[in-house]
Amino acid sequence: MTVPPAPRLPELPAIHEVRLAVRAWLSTHDVRSVAVALSGGADSAALTAAVVAEADEVHAVVVDHRLQEGSPDVAARAADFARARGCASVRVVAVDVTGPGGLEAAARTARYRALDEARGGMPVLLGHTLDDQAETVLLGLGRGSGLRSICGMAPFDAPWGRPLLGVRRSVTRRACGELGYLPYEDPHNADPRFTRVRLRTEALPMLEEILGGGVAAALARTAAQLRDDGEALDEAAADLLARAATPREPAADCSLDVTVLTDAPAAVRRRAVRSWLLGRGTPAPNDKSLRAIDDLVVRWRGQGPVAVGRGPGAGTRLVVLRRRGRLSMEFVDQQRCADD
Repeated sequence: MTVPPAPRLPELPAIHEVRLAVRAWLSTHDVRSVAVALSGGADSAALTAAVVAEADEVHAVVVDHRLQEGSPDVAARAADFARARGCASVRVVAVDVTGPGGLEAAARTARYRALDEARGGMPVLLGHTLDDQAETVLLGLGRGSGLRSICGMAPFDAPWGRPLLGVRRSVTRRACGELGYLPYEDPHNADPRFTRVRLRTEALPMLEEILGGGVAAALARTAAQLRDDGEALDEAAADLLARAATPREPAADCSLDVTVLTDAPAAVRRRAVRSWLLGRGTPAPNDKSLRAIDDLVVRWRGQGPVAVGRGPGAGTRLVVLRRRGRLSMEFVDQQRCADD
C-alpha cells in the first residue's frame, strides 16, 4: 500500500519547537524508523505530527484501555489523525487493565506491554514532556525513592524514546492548535484521586507561586544533571562488580568477595550489589534490604541472612548471606530467616 505524502507542517512557533526536539532526538540516537504511541491527547498528537515530518518511517500504535465509555471512538479518532498526518501504518490495540498497584499502575503495565508487542523491533516514541518529567522527579522526592527515581525519565531507555522532555506541555497544546487539531482530554488527567494529577494541579502550581516560577524547568534540569551522575556511578559499580565477582564459577553460583567491596564508596558498593541481585533474577531490592546487605559487608557482626525474594517452594526464601568472606545467595527455610 502506498502511503500518501504527509501534509506540510505549518511554519509556526510551537510545532517548530516540537519538530526541532524530535529532529535532535533522532540525530542523537541515529534512528530513522520508529513507532509512536498515540493516545489522541495533545502531547502524543504533536509528537506524531513532528515525527512524521522528521523520520523516514513512522508507525502509530493507539492503545485503547477500554476504561471509559466511548473509548473505541477516541481510539478511532486518534488513528484517523495518524493516517491524515501520513503514518506508514496505524494499529489500534485494545487491552484489559487488570493487576496489582491500582488503576494507574495496571493501565501503564497493560499499555507498555501492548506497545512492546506492536513495535516490530523499532523504538517507541512517547509523548512525555518537561512537565511530566518535573512531576516524576517531585513524586520520587516525596517517596524518598533515591537517585534513580529523582533522575526521572531517560530520553532513551530502549526501546522507549522521549524526544519531548525539554518541551513544555503548553507548547504541545499550542502545536495542536497550529495543526487545527482538537486534542482528546482524558478525564483521568483531571481526577484528583490520582497522585500525579494532584501534583500537576495543586503541588507544582503552589511551588511555582512560592518560588517565583521556573520550578518545573528546574526539576527537569536537576533530573538531567543527576542522570549524568548516576551514569558515572553505574560505570564505577560495574567495574567493582567485575572485580568482586568470581568469573571462574558458574553464573548461578557467583559470589562476591567482601574484601573487594569493603573499600569502595557506599554508593558504588550498593549499586554493585543491586546489579548483582538483579542479574540473579531477584526483584528490585528496596533501600532497607540493600542497607542490610551492605551491613554484611562493612558492619559484620555475625548477623543472619537477608531475605531478597521468595523460594521455589512454600516456606522457602531466597537470601543473601556472608560466609568465609564472600556474599552469596541461597534458598533457605523461611523459619530460619525469621529466627536469624
